[in-house]
Amino acid sequence: MSRIDTTVDIARPPEEVFAYITDPSHLPDWQESAVRVRRMSGTPDATSQKFTVTRHMGRRDFDSNVELTLDPAHRRWQVHGTDGPVRPDLEGSVESLDDGRRSRVSLSLDFEGHGIGRALVPLVVKPHVRKEMPRDEQHLKEILERGAPA
Repeated sequence: MSRIDTTVDIARPPEEVFAYITDPSHLPDWQESAVRVRRMSGTPDATSQKFTVTRHMGRRDFDSNVELTLDPAHRRWQVHGTDGPVRPDLEGSVESLDDGRRSRVSLSLDFEGHGIGRALVPLVVKPHVRKEMPRDEQHLKEILERGAPA
């Protein structure tokens, strides 16, 4: 199955959008399946950080250990799952629009299945994510356009 590619334009400067979207502590604020985030290593200003993200899908909560790698100079980031049956592989970027008055967020997401995850990815995970991502992006847009702090 192919990657899930999406974009959303946000009426906020790219520096603010990048700072907010790459701070994992904000995930539960704008992603409906994200329940909590716990830092495992790295500091908030480090370009490489490890986290455990707890997501609620169906009737259960699932923990996923991920590594976040930031490229602030180019406003790009990657998130890679490091263990578990379903491992996300996300590439994101924030592009400047209208002389820095607006931003375009681009996300490209795929999943790597291990063990039972090989069956879960195409049957459960990707269909769920394809439905959730547009709502998440709309929520992100609303939060940032209201002026949420980074």
